Amino acid sequence: TAAIVETAGGSKLLGARGSGPDRVVAYKKSEHGNEGDTGVLTCKSSSFPPVGSWVWYKNGQEPIINGSGRFIIKSSSNKTELRILKLSIEEDTGDYHCNATNSFGFGGSTVNLRVRSRLAALWPFLGIVAEVLVLVTIIFIYEKRRKPDEVLDGKRHLGKSNATNHKDKNVRQRNAN
Repeated sequence: TAAIVETAGGSKLLGARGSGPDRVVAYKKSEHGNEGDTGVLTCKSSSFPPVGSWVWYKNGQEPIINGSGRFIIKSSSNKTELRILKLSIEEDTGDYHCNATNSFGFGGSTVNLRVRSRLAALWPFLGIVAEVLVLVTIIFIYEKRRKPDEVLDGKRHLGKSNATNHKDKNVRQRNAN
């Protein structure tokens, strides 16, 4: 049943009994965080009457208590925010459920939290460095095979002429450089 109130400006629908806050939505269905950083999960509700209480659960287990461990919960009548300090891959990855309750019932939504390693950004960089090294090596090998060493051809080009070591005083030497 709906509660309708007549006002001077017209009638207003206040809510349907038994429906609860049916418009509870997670701000993002999936949230990513880096290990060691603070993770922030948010749920909103536009239900009327406003939400009286918010409760967060992790993986459908015991409720998360505000101020317990690394959890801080800030809530108002239309929004709740769960802050997780110093995110850990092992402990914090998973599904978080926000549950809103008002005088007509309750509703909820789920946010999936994924925690990445601090070194996650390092792997693409190392891949690029390895790729550059492989390409430089291939180019170096190609250039070496394309221009074989002149000593292997049997041609010997020296910077100085063999005439400089000549012992005969009648030989005239000229500097070609």
